Amino acid sequence: MRQNGSRLRSIAALALREMQSRYGRSPGGYVWAILEPLGMITLLAFGFSLLLRRPSLGDSFLLFYATGYLPFQLYGRLQQMVSQALKYSRSLLVYPVVTWFDAILARVLLHSLTGVLVATLLLIGIVVLLDLDVQVDMVPILIAFVTAILLGTGVGMTNGVLLAYFPIWRTIWTIVTRPLMLASGVLYIYEDLPRIAQDILWYNPLLHMTATARSGFFPTYDPQFVSAAYTGGVIFITLFLGMLLMRRFNGRVQIR
Repeated sequence: MRQNGSRLRSIAALALREMQSRYGRSPGGYVWAILEPLGMITLLAFGFSLLLRRPSLGDSFLLFYATGYLPFQLYGRLQQMVSQALKYSRSLLVYPVVTWFDAILARVLLHSLTGVLVATLLLIGIVVLLDLDVQVDMVPILIAFVTAILLGTGVGMTNGVLLAYFPIWRTIWTIVTRPLMLASGVLYIYEDLPRIAQDILWYNPLLHMTATARSGFFPTYDPQFVSAAYTGGVIFITLFLGMLLMRRFNGRVQIR
């Protein structure tokens, strides 16, 4: 019981330190966490409204791109933050009461809560300001955001170890994932793609994630291609591999 209490205090202290350094030192703080995705969503909506008469789902370009971009952004932010968690908390990991798992969990909790809060505010704001008639189904929306959190955590831990041993991995990962937003259904829906593209991109779990999120906002959209078994399998593999590697090599990750 005492050990659990110490762990909770360690995680809370790490999260508060992260919150202060990331959001407390710049004017606006959390405002920028909202403005950044809002700017991207607005840019996408404006650009594609010039090319298309209406989005693939619904009548609002803003809502269509927000429902795809926000869970995708949460995944991207988390995998980046988790990969750097031990390096950021290196000075505190010298204390026996603070473990590598505490450092990772603190970042996951803080950035997950921030991402979900930002997404909630933006989506409610879009619906209210544009006076949209939206029938929301919370179950697929929650599934999509939990998928983003778990995938981001697993990929982030794996990348953290790979970066410690192979610094060039950062360049490789950047190149490989550069078209990821295009391949993850943020700009379109799976059903709009030609068959050959569907057969290839089906294996991207983020495509399943964005489609699941959109099904919670657009009742007429039923993404039959989504496989909970496949997405769950990818989540399990990434989390298991990330935990295994981090447990074995966290000492090297801290000093890289």
